Amino acid sequence: MATQQNNGQEQDLNHLRKVRREKLAELQANGQNPFEITKYDVTHHSQEVKDNFDELEGKHVVLAGRMMSKRVMGKASFCNVQDLQGNIQSYVARDSIGEEEYKAFKKMDIGDIVGLEGEVFKTKTGEISIHASAVKLLSKSLQILPEKFHGLTNTDTRYRQRYVDLIMNPEVKDTFIKRSKILTAIRKYLGNEGFMEVETPMLVQNAGGAAARPFETHFNALNEDLKLRISLELYLKRLIVGGLERVYEIGRVFRNEGLDTRHNPEFTLMELYQAYTDYHGMMDLTENLYRFVAQEVLGTTQIVYKGIEMDLGKPFERITMVDAVKKYAGVDWNEVETLEQARELAKAHNLEFEERHKKGDILNLFFEEYVEEHLLQPTFVMDHPVEISPLTKKKPENPDYVERFEFFMNGWEMANAYSELNDPIDQRERFKAQEELLAQGDDEANTTDEDFMNALEIGMPPTGGIGFGIDRMCMLLTGAEAIRDVLLFPTMKTLNDVNKKNDVKSKAAEEVKAEPEKIDFSKVKIEPLFEEAVDFDTFSKSDFRAVKVKECVAVPKSKKLLQFTLDDGTGTDRTILSGIHAYYEPEELVGKTLIAITNLPPRAMMGIDSCGMLLSAIHEEEGEEKLHLLMVDDHIPAGAKLY
Repeated sequence: MATQQNNGQEQDLNHLRKVRREKLAELQANGQNPFEITKYDVTHHSQEVKDNFDELEGKHVVLAGRMMSKRVMGKASFCNVQDLQGNIQSYVARDSIGEEEYKAFKKMDIGDIVGLEGEVFKTKTGEISIHASAVKLLSKSLQILPEKFHGLTNTDTRYRQRYVDLIMNPEVKDTFIKRSKILTAIRKYLGNEGFMEVETPMLVQNAGGAAARPFETHFNALNEDLKLRISLELYLKRLIVGGLERVYEIGRVFRNEGLDTRHNPEFTLMELYQAYTDYHGMMDLTENLYRFVAQEVLGTTQIVYKGIEMDLGKPFERITMVDAVKKYAGVDWNEVETLEQARELAKAHNLEFEERHKKGDILNLFFEEYVEEHLLQPTFVMDHPVEISPLTKKKPENPDYVERFEFFMNGWEMANAYSELNDPIDQRERFKAQEELLAQGDDEANTTDEDFMNALEIGMPPTGGIGFGIDRMCMLLTGAEAIRDVLLFPTMKTLNDVNKKNDVKSKAAEEVKAEPEKIDFSKVKIEPLFEEAVDFDTFSKSDFRAVKVKECVAVPKSKKLLQFTLDDGTGTDRTILSGIHAYYEPEELVGKTLIAITNLPPRAMMGIDSCGMLLSAIHEEEGEEKLHLLMVDDHIPAGAKLY
């Protein structure tokens, strides 16, 4: 039934697209091709007209935008035009624009780009409008916009077709306008503080400055393998060596890692470096910068994110990593003297560690497991172990730790800062330790950058440096729930039924799929059916429910597990973990309707209680296991029971 309904809808849409192309052909045949128009002089935008109604009433204005609705009523009609600032109504009468022009107006479609001119007035119902004296078709829309009542709500489609998302969802446009203002405010603040904005290479021979796996590419002209940068750090420090005392860069960096609600393989990072200061100077700068940006963009230093109030106006908390672990995990790391003691503590707290992990690495595991989720208010976590900070100055009074902080809000790391290491001998030893980790299989470890070492040997002054996650800042200040909501064009997995060159459906608009896809199961091998009978009463106690995926993320430190946040119809989110990361990326599953068993006892996995089981179908094909989650029609509500 659902397939027949979808085919019927597709046929209707194809007919409408065909009609639009016929209208365009008629216009072109009559010498009225809208695509030959090169300019249209606009005097006002919609919100500008509304805000200045008192002085513009009765005045002639010219606007342009996309027609979002149209009501034809004999000799007079209404339409609504949307532009950058919003939308405005227009009254279009045959006697005002002329008979031929009115006929042309009636043939215009929702989605067409039109030019509109006329006098500003207010209707009997009090709505500020334009009494049109001319309506001109500037560009013909050959596609069909989503139906207005339901809008564009499918998250996957919204991200893939952001241009439609911006048209249909005003709050999305507002998010990206705010993002632009956030970047403008950052530049304004840093400019006032004497910082110089610079640009450094994206294609590099040595991708260093962070613990991350780079993307690799090949440059044909030089016949050399290059990498996309994972950080901005090492080139900016070269500029500090060169005497540019305060520098920053806002730019894209690329990390060949997973996708989830807070991670995208390319994202916007800001790094800045200031000579003759330390990480305390970076704390002061961070506090003042966040306060300034919030006030500039939102008009307040108090923000609310998912119901959590955060006050940027108050002094930010400052706490060492050791004190934070003692506060939230009840473990005093000052009493841990040996690696063996650290390992025993990790085992006692069910923390998984690797053989290569040293004492400082295990302290960081405690911090990630027990502390991060509590850091909701603006907090600086200071003095990290030297093992996880290869580019940072050691604390003179305790060389096991370094002068570093991470800035947290809402349980997220928002910034990472150092008193930068400027001792070239120490730095070479740190690089050597990183290369040993690389040899042991850590593909996120750094390699020695000899040109950077040469710069350090020339001499770098004492310097404070910091890296800010711009996308996460934008998420907090706009209320966005996922990083993709603040990226105009996030990275998406190519769909199965599209042209991989451009990720759009490859079939012609008028073509309708006549027959269902034929699938070859000849190479499929499935497990034999169970021969033992299960008694009906036991089986009937399993509670099978439809659940909707609200959020899906990769579980940190696990290569297999995905963590699902599910709507099971009860009003309380359900968490289920499933070891299917080899088959699905998290973003593919958000919004899907799945089947789960919901009355299993909680099972602890990686320190997280998994409350139920998602159902999958598995088979073997050419010696390889294949897995498919059971997905059902989205019309089935969350919590629906299966019989």
